[in-house]
Amino acid sequence: KQWYQRRVAITAGIVVTNNKSKWLEAKISKSDRPELASAKVVISGGRGLKNGENFEMLYTLADKMGAAVGASRAAVDAGYVPSDLQVGQTGKMIAPDLYIAVGISGAIQHLAGMKDSKTIVAINKDGEAPIFQVSDYGLVDDLFKAVPEMINSIE
Repeated sequence: KQWYQRRVAITAGIVVTNNKSKWLEAKISKSDRPELASAKVVISGGRGLKNGENFEMLYTLADKMGAAVGASRAAVDAGYVPSDLQVGQTGKMIAPDLYIAVGISGAIQHLAGMKDSKTIVAINKDGEAPIFQVSDYGLVDDLFKAVPEMINSIE
């Protein structure tokens, strides 16, 4: 598995056989992505991403925008990303200049962690999602269409 934690990507390999575990390796590589707590731009993903592999498109978009990546509690609880990316009452409280919520419904717990963002953009296919009540800009669309278009439009 590869998880992005702060400015470092950590890759770990572990093999478990006959109830014994063996450490295979640990690799550390640098990332230019800013820390979640202090980033000026944050792109967060929620349960709408459906699995951890789909967070890769958020990492790609974040790298193009110089942004940090965050996640909703639902995405963390589902195992899509590690808990240090969680934004919300039981995660990190952040206040970036730009917060982009992708596939996040807008549960109260999550809103508590990002409500002080200067500009909030929401992308969700459910036009009735609570996130749109707090967003400055909203796009009612399929995130699997919208995010790749955003990535392709940034040079």
